[in-house]
Amino acid sequence: MTSASAGSRGVGDDYLPHSGNGGYGVDAYDLDLRYRVATNRLDARAVITATATQELSSFSLDLVRLKVSTVSVDGGRRTRFRQAASKLVVTPEQPIPAGATFTVAVDYAGSPAPRRSAWGLVGWEELTDGVIVAAQPSGAPTWFPCNDHPSDRARYRIRVSAEQPYTVVATGELVDRTVSSGRATWTYECDVPTATYLATVQIGRYAVADQQAADAAIGFAYPAELEQRLSADFARLPDMVGYFSEAYGPYPFDRYTVVVTADDLEIPLEAQASAIFGANHVDGEGGSERLIAHELAHQWFGNSVGLAAWKHIWLNEGFACYAEWLWSEAAGKEHADTLARRYHAALARLPQDILLSDPGAASMFDDRVYKRGALALHALRLTVGDERFFALLRAWTASYRFATVTTDDFRSFAAETTGADLDALFDSWLDDLPLPALPATGVTVRSRR
Repeated sequence: MTSASAGSRGVGDDYLPHSGNGGYGVDAYDLDLRYRVATNRLDARAVITATATQELSSFSLDLVRLKVSTVSVDGGRRTRFRQAASKLVVTPEQPIPAGATFTVAVDYAGSPAPRRSAWGLVGWEELTDGVIVAAQPSGAPTWFPCNDHPSDRARYRIRVSAEQPYTVVATGELVDRTVSSGRATWTYECDVPTATYLATVQIGRYAVADQQAADAAIGFAYPAELEQRLSADFARLPDMVGYFSEAYGPYPFDRYTVVVTADDLEIPLEAQASAIFGANHVDGEGGSERLIAHELAHQWFGNSVGLAAWKHIWLNEGFACYAEWLWSEAAGKEHADTLARRYHAALARLPQDILLSDPGAASMFDDRVYKRGALALHALRLTVGDERFFALLRAWTASYRFATVTTDDFRSFAAETTGADLDALFDSWLDDLPLPALPATGVTVRSRR
């Protein structure tokens, strides 16, 4: 008698209850994308390698709008499938044993478009002349079938064919580029565990440039007409990488790629080992320096050390926001303590109805989460002192490199690493609604460089 059952269509994350799937974990995505910019036509094949965590009679993948033509599990010819609004449900010929590794190949096509979410449009989106993928938190299924939850991280191979005049930037290292019949094919490989929302494809008429910093290779893809402005605005990026590598531990990847689109964007965004900015973020006068620091910091906090569930979003955004203040301090501008007290005063005038440890789905990208998260870190710094604070951050990124974490993980790790009793501090900042007072500046707060 078989004990096989269907994998759940969700992972129990209250913030996005219909995203992610149970019964398996993905090991690798191999994506072959044939795209026409002129007509927004995608013809694609995804080969997904996964490991069953239960005996599976069927399982589901997240996929939106795109039409599936064939599916096979382990090459089986009698794999059955059906599509719902946001799920591809797959029934293999035989149940998949618990612990077994299996492959599912999916052929699909259509005109990809962003999906509507509580946080706006997310996913694959046409630019005036190209493509941007902005997938956080639930946009990955707009361009490939996946297990769309940050707790399930995988390796990637992304092969993109597009018209020859376009440059393609995708997650991973560029390992091959070929040209045939007016089309170029770009192949990228990413061997580090990556969340689906951080996987990306960017397509545009871009010039490319490389720069070698002491701590990482840096690449740029940008409209040629913005070169002077980009050179001015990102001139200090190598120093920024160096400072954060000192403060947080070594840069987690081999390379950092910056994409600047010809279109204006509402906000910049991070992807695995890369960041994307709009033309409006490149003014030639350093107007986006804090945003450059913010997106770079996500490579440690969010991309290397990832989230086990969306409720812990402050571990991404609070850390990245505090990195803005630290860089200001390190660069000889406004001190982190000055910025913290200014933002504390501003937050005190706003409604205090968000729990940092569980802000709720509607508020997880509220700026109060970002600023209160940064203030919590500053309060921790003032409490334990610079030496123990920065030692904690370096130990945190080293211990949880390419892993997923929770707020409780950080609380216990901070107490253990610093040797301090931090329960009252964390309770007040993370689990209480009223905004706590910042500690007095009782330690030497200074630039580390």
